[in-house]
Amino acid sequence: MITEREFSVPFAQRVLFSREVFAVGNGLLSDLLSGASENGGVAKVLVFVDSHVVEAFPELEDRLLAYAECHAGVLTLAGGLVKVPGGEACKNDFSQVEKCWKAMHEAGLDRHSFVFVIGGGAVLDLVCFAAATAHRGIRHVRFPTTTLSQGDGGVGVKNGVNYFGKKNWIGTFAVPFAIVNDFAFLDSLPTRERRCGLIEAVKVALIRDAEFYHWIEANVEALAALDSEAVEYLVKRSAELHVEHIVTNGDPFEQGSARPLDFGHWAAHKLEQVSGFAMAHGEAVAIGMALDLFYSVRAGLLDGGVANEIVMLIEQLGFETFSPYLQSRSRSGEVVVLEGLEEFREHLGGELTVTLVPEIGKKVEVHEMDRGMILEAVEALAERAGVRVESVMEQAVV
Repeated sequence: MITEREFSVPFAQRVLFSREVFAVGNGLLSDLLSGASENGGVAKVLVFVDSHVVEAFPELEDRLLAYAECHAGVLTLAGGLVKVPGGEACKNDFSQVEKCWKAMHEAGLDRHSFVFVIGGGAVLDLVCFAAATAHRGIRHVRFPTTTLSQGDGGVGVKNGVNYFGKKNWIGTFAVPFAIVNDFAFLDSLPTRERRCGLIEAVKVALIRDAEFYHWIEANVEALAALDSEAVEYLVKRSAELHVEHIVTNGDPFEQGSARPLDFGHWAAHKLEQVSGFAMAHGEAVAIGMALDLFYSVRAGLLDGGVANEIVMLIEQLGFETFSPYLQSRSRSGEVVVLEGLEEFREHLGGELTVTLVPEIGKKVEVHEMDRGMILEAVEALAERAGVRVESVMEQAVV
């Protein structure tokens, strides 16, 4: 005998935009948390902060304390700031997850408490994974602090850490209680980090919104100069498109094999790994997108002139579209980036599904990638960059 009953659980994906969200006169957080705790009580909050953010904003703890004191009827802090090492390296050290769990345990958090996470994408991934697995899920509020996390990774429902040398091998899907994008955090970002978020906006525009892509084209000089007004609009629109995809595509927890928001990512993830994560995510995605665009031309999916125009736009925004890591080899002689296809298939959970762009604003999903044409695309990118190398076609094991 089999008993089967279907049920559904409603979720809300809240993304809020503000500036100086911890200023005592800013009521966004108090309004957000008001009535959210059990029986309408005071929300108990433990705050985790990226170490890079602490360095850039040494007054942050005092501002949080002042905010909690001013809004004592709504929230109370469960302790001082818990500092987490910033950058991708924190996701490679599982002891950091254990430290997060320990902090939550010692603060006496329960499932009606809140975890605030302030930081870049790696710290959000790490701490939100810890929150999602403590007590089978403590509500968390994300405060992304980079252009990349405010416009892309931080507004999603995924989190995780790297394991077995593979990106995000351990993780969960957990819908945040809210995502709060405070543009004030972007003001002090180093140029490299401030630029990285631009590429994910190009990505989502290419697969979902031709009008937004053409806005990027029209504003490429302002964006390349990291003009605040242009960057903030780009981040906001990118976040909106990412959320729109999550809530309307019918597969928010990725039970299927399609990952359209991962356009350009199968190679990017491998490039990050091969570089020992010295290559920033946005930099790797720029190269991964260029590779897939040139591949699409060879596969007869995309006009060559359009592909060149897109790659030129990526370069105008300040990104490289080739790296020697594309031609790194394994001990067997295999071009290492090709291993990224199998790892991507494994990450998808079954059938290989790669999103490609047949025209601006559209996407197509393919289930096979011709390795010879991938290597041809690598060589074309190398030639474009003026790199003289031996043919990878001649040496690669395919």
